[in-house]
Amino acid sequence: MSQTLTFRCPEELLGVLPPPVPAATGLPDWVKSMPPQAYSSVNARMDDTVKRCPPFIDAMTSGFLLPLICDLKVENGEFSWDNDLPPGGSVAFARSPIGFHDASQVTGTPLFEPDRLLIKFHNLWTIEAPDGYSLLFTHPANRFDLPFTTLTGIVDSDSYHDNWVHFRAHWHDVNFTGVLPKGTPVAQCYAVKRDSWELRTAAFTPEEAQRAHDLSNAIYRETGVYRKQFRA
Repeated sequence: MSQTLTFRCPEELLGVLPPPVPAATGLPDWVKSMPPQAYSSVNARMDDTVKRCPPFIDAMTSGFLLPLICDLKVENGEFSWDNDLPPGGSVAFARSPIGFHDASQVTGTPLFEPDRLLIKFHNLWTIEAPDGYSLLFTHPANRFDLPFTTLTGIVDSDSYHDNWVHFRAHWHDVNFTGVLPKGTPVAQCYAVKRDSWELRTAAFTPEEAQRAHDLSNAIYRETGVYRKQFRA
């Protein structure tokens, strides 16, 4: 069953801001150009790359990507930008692509460094989810090429949808110099249905053990078993 996330922005920014996009349309060039197979010197044969790993690709193509609102230049640890947004109307909005958080906000975490700030990517799209759904916001899946890491959070966007959600991030590549282009994905969001879950552990029954044995052998003998038989 198809569901809808509604992204809204101030009227004067419509057509000016880069829009969110389905993650399936935002795959980076390195995924598109990488080979589906590569030679393994360890196994002395051609093996599938992660391009043929459905869980890897499905994580990257599910949900929606939130974009950087303008070019962001980084040089010698200094951030700068030229963002010519129209004047605000009935709603005030951030005019810079980034803000910051003092290091004190992550005191006691592995991100804390006394002389460094966390950045905050400004997102100027509000997001409304259907009743009963929250949104999981996180770093764009498997985007190890990006010089930052977006922190993960969950927002109840079925009720909290009349304000922006901005994205804290740790700029981990201190040697990065260049321009992060407008539209670069700074966060990925997945809709999550709010259910109450409990954990149960159990030993295999004889039937379950046989199924696990048969499936393991099938995966060993042929490629694409998960993709052909189990992938939704």
